[in-house]
Amino acid sequence: MTSRPLCNLLCALSAALVLLTAPTARAAPDTMPATVAAALDRAELPRDAMVALVQEVGSDHARLAWRADQPVNPASMTKLLTTFASLELLGPAWHWTTPVWLQGIVRHGVLEGDLVIKGSGDPTLVVERAWLMLRRVQQLGVRRIQGDIVLDRSAFDVPERSPADFDGEALRPYNVRADALMLNYKALVLTFTPDAARGTATVAADMPLAGVRIDATVPLGSGPCGDWRRALRADFSDPTKVRFAGTFAGACAQKVWPVAYADPQHYNERALLGLWRELGGHISGVVRDGTAPATPPTFEVNSPPLAEVIRDINKYSNNVMAQQLFLTLGLTQRGAGTPDAARAVLRQWAARKLGANAELTLDNGSGLSRETRVSARLLARLLQVAWASPWMPELMSSLPVSGTDGTLEHSDAVPGRAHLKTGSLRGVAGVAGYVLADSGRRYVVVAIVNHDHASAARPAFEALEQWAANDDDAAISPLRPSPSN
Repeated sequence: MTSRPLCNLLCALSAALVLLTAPTARAAPDTMPATVAAALDRAELPRDAMVALVQEVGSDHARLAWRADQPVNPASMTKLLTTFASLELLGPAWHWTTPVWLQGIVRHGVLEGDLVIKGSGDPTLVVERAWLMLRRVQQLGVRRIQGDIVLDRSAFDVPERSPADFDGEALRPYNVRADALMLNYKALVLTFTPDAARGTATVAADMPLAGVRIDATVPLGSGPCGDWRRALRADFSDPTKVRFAGTFAGACAQKVWPVAYADPQHYNERALLGLWRELGGHISGVVRDGTAPATPPTFEVNSPPLAEVIRDINKYSNNVMAQQLFLTLGLTQRGAGTPDAARAVLRQWAARKLGANAELTLDNGSGLSRETRVSARLLARLLQVAWASPWMPELMSSLPVSGTDGTLEHSDAVPGRAHLKTGSLRGVAGVAGYVLADSGRRYVVVAIVNHDHASAARPAFEALEQWAANDDDAAISPLRPSPSN
């Protein structure tokens, strides 16, 4: 008969052997990885400011579910919904078409009539493609337009608002209002190139805006590069003049500054006149809004395929492009390029594909909103559905790659092994996407912080990505209140 002390020892050894040979335990839904909790504590962020979910692709089981059903503001992670729904509803090869009419007879280089351009929402009509469109007009023999350039912008019906309405930053390019004929994001890209020999920096603008004068040079200053934009003391208050009362630090290399044009309503007019004249063209009339004819167009300008466009949207979190795509969904699926129609399309799609009507409060397609609400579980479900979709490669390749490109170019977590859409607003930060683990498994990872100091949460997100990549469920801490600050 075995003595009780010996029995206790043998039982303890048997239990230890079972633990050593058993598979790694899964993290319980009410736990948080210790490294993530520590990162939040260092950032002085309460743990209940975060929602998170980690789940192997193709699995219904969550490795981690931290307040995963709590609705939060996702910021730019809303673009995952907009872009994936667009891939499913339109297809990766779909493209925007901008028709152009020479409405009149061309004689001896003169168009005796109007040049008509009809916008359909194409977000890729940047300066190069607008130049090519007008170059095509010249290839058809037109050097002078005897009439007007007529712009049909009726495809979108967007409420009037000030660019400063969202956050008071009227000159930020992300605040540009959607337009059926969106030329060059209605922005100026200013390039400053220092010339030490002359003691100045040259200033160049990508889009020649008719009637707008921009200082050609700015003096070089001493000191470090630092906050070079502030040092320029730029004045954008007059839409016809861009002036610099300060200096450009001589320690700076070439710098680029994208700025939303101060008079967006007249941007298209100034841009088309500027480009047409730069090409050597002449016009007797004006640039004005109007209606395109019902006849077939003279030619059409096609955008790159949707799969390429969503790479720019997601890699660089381009709000203007996302809003153009959002309204395009309303136009193509409901016949109305309005925010209400676009919201209805996305809600219907989400209910059908994700079964998630009650979990989604949607304002717009870019995430530039204080009203949008979504749960971590819903975003994870979207990523799971995307993984099983024929369009998974297109969506995944559009996401920033950690330590490699886009908004994750400078991320220190799992270089090259995380494809994650980032999101940030004042009081909001997060990531959502896929992480490849050491084991070869791939995980859906969603983490969002809503808090006044959410910008400090990046190390916590990187700790979560690393934890997922390590396949390590042992280093967890039980749910408990955050320590007092």
